[in-house]
Amino acid sequence: QVQLVESGGGLVQAGDSLSLSCAASGRTFGSYVMAWFRQAPGKEREFVAGYGRYSLYADSVKGRFTISRDNAKKTVYLQMNSLKPEDTAAYYCAAGRVVGRGSSDYDYWGQGTQVTVSS
Repeated sequence: QVQLVESGGGLVQAGDSLSLSCAASGRTFGSYVMAWFRQAPGKEREFVAGYGRYSLYADSVKGRFTISRDNAKKTVYLQMNSLKPEDTAAYYCAAGRVVGRGSSDYDYWGQGTQVTVSS
């Protein structure tokens, strides 16, 4: 069982940077693939980035976002640079067993943190 708690969301302007954190509980954090998803109002939840043995990014964020993890701290991060209004969404942390782009690839989810980018 893994519990995930996101933090770091907020209101920023276009071009700004923001860093999200996801703190995990559980003794086997290092064995999980970690990912970030996001969901904008009226849209489906979409994959943003994943980190297992390798990192994987959505095309829309590649080169601007960086996912990283600290297994000792049981925390995964999402560094977001050059933010755009279209990045506005609730961002969710997820844990699973394989690096995948689908929500069904992940077993555990956080409650989400809101990121709003103004133009």
